Amino acid sequence: MITAEGVIANLKVTSKKQALQELAKRAAQLTGQPERTIFEVLIERERLGTTGVGNGIAIPHGKLPGLDQLHGIFARLEKPVDFEAIDEEPVDLICLLLAPETAGADHLKALARVSRLLRDNSICEKLRGTDKADAVYALLTESATSHAA
Repeated sequence: MITAEGVIANLKVTSKKQALQELAKRAAQLTGQPERTIFEVLIERERLGTTGVGNGIAIPHGKLPGLDQLHGIFARLEKPVDFEAIDEEPVDLICLLLAPETAGADHLKALARVSRLLRDNSICEKLRGTDKADAVYALLTESATSHAA
């Protein structure tokens, strides 16, 4: 779901909007979809309710026409930003999920897997403790294997 190219280990942003813009830019590179379309899908989802799930974590997500598979992008922010999270704490770990419009249950399974993984405080501490993309990617992929449903 997440490739090494989908990891941003030290993203410098100052707002939720800027974080979503940067994630949309990376997602456009990985998916071939227009950056603006991705950003609009993410903003539309945020209007329904924040994807800031608490404990410094956000899981913005959306469905895009034209995608053929699920795409994940993980960003560790250099400094936490206000994400209007449910616990009102700033966010510094963001996992973006983009699914094909027809994904159905796969989209929900992916959200559940990411949520389970990021509920593990020791993994989050390790993710926060490194600013190296390869180390973040290794943590995510090793941990995802051991947290599989």
